[in-house]
Amino acid sequence: RPGEESNLLVIDAAGSVYCYIIKYKKTLSRLNYFIGKSESIGPEKATAIDTVKSVKSEKELRNNSHYYRSYSRYLLSKKERIGRISKKQQGIELSLENIVFNRKELYFVILIENKSSLDYDLNYLNLSIHTRQKGKKKSSQRILKKPIFQFEVPVKIRKGRATKLVYVFPKFSLSRDRRAVLELKEKDGERDLKLKISHRFINNPN
Repeated sequence: RPGEESNLLVIDAAGSVYCYIIKYKKTLSRLNYFIGKSESIGPEKATAIDTVKSVKSEKELRNNSHYYRSYSRYLLSKKERIGRISKKQQGIELSLENIVFNRKELYFVILIENKSSLDYDLNYLNLSIHTRQKGKKKSSQRILKKPIFQFEVPVKIRKGRATKLVYVFPKFSLSRDRRAVLELKEKDGERDLKLKISHRFINNPN
């Protein structure tokens, strides 16, 4: 039934604890999930609190990286798109194919196509938030957002080739006076692109 976003806490027979974010969606692309032991956030009971916290933090880090990698691989296999958001310049095309909210993170599925006759060496691909100031003297404040996980980020894109990658960010939303900007920078070159993303796409992910 439609309703507010909530959370689900599960404790299995062995005392392992699992935590999930639940939200309503009209159509589901996946119905069944197989939950592995590695997704547990820890045991139900702890004897030595400090030791458990230390082990838990290291375990969570490993588990999160494993989960981000698996879910990113799954997203790259899907053909779902959030809309046509792209920018072209000198044979290089940067596209944002999808934004997906899962658990507490936003997954950005990004496509870079090299339709030129030269290889493209990637210097960096950054996401930043720009605040547009109104008035006679318009200015823009820029805040860089660092991904907590990156998947399949290339060093070089061969001529005539394309590559898909995923950036994972903690969940965030934007007001109307803000927008996200993907900035692609070429190493030792000038084929640079800036892709502007409306707050509507950020606030309404798949």
